[in-house]
Amino acid sequence: MFIEQPAPYLRWIYPHALWRMNRYDQSIYLTFDDGPIPEVTPWVLEILESYGVKATFFMVGDNVRKHPAEFQLVKDAGHRLGNHTFHHIGGFRHGVSSYLRDVDEANKLIGSDLFRPPHGWMKTGQYRRVRKAGYRIVMWDLVTRDYSKHLNGRDILLNVRRYARPGSIITFHDSLKSQDKLLYALPRAIAWLQSQGYQFKTL
Repeated sequence: MFIEQPAPYLRWIYPHALWRMNRYDQSIYLTFDDGPIPEVTPWVLEILESYGVKATFFMVGDNVRKHPAEFQLVKDAGHRLGNHTFHHIGGFRHGVSSYLRDVDEANKLIGSDLFRPPHGWMKTGQYRRVRKAGYRIVMWDLVTRDYSKHLNGRDILLNVRRYARPGSIITFHDSLKSQDKLLYALPRAIAWLQSQGYQFKTL
């Protein structure tokens, strides 16, 4: 649970970030990080369409540059876009100015006021500058850990069933590392959430 759901101290470090939506609303907010990727993103879109679900995609700028067709597919399907830096950089390895330049470089292609830091971490100075630049920082209430080589698709589905709650912002990854687990877990997770009476909304 320490990994799947953020510890309270993280919410204190980034007090103005969005971690969870209205806890009194029976809604779920699906998000996908690290795309677009030709091998993964199109069939994620197909799954979402088959269930009538809209999501928010936090995209890496360099992937948008390399895969404009997949980027356009996400836009055309009516999903919400978010910024995940241009090079998927970790905040602790970069200064404030270089970090913000990477964010802004990505946004020239993505065009969104939503931002999620790679790995869910950034320095407090970067956090303040990103907010000051007009971005709304979005974290998560549940990260499925579909990127982990130590988990399989059933584990990912179990994480959703165990930790999802009203207002949860749930993070998946449309990436090669997550591909096999996502293919198993995503449709089953959506079907289970719908069976529990959840509606799906975008940020």
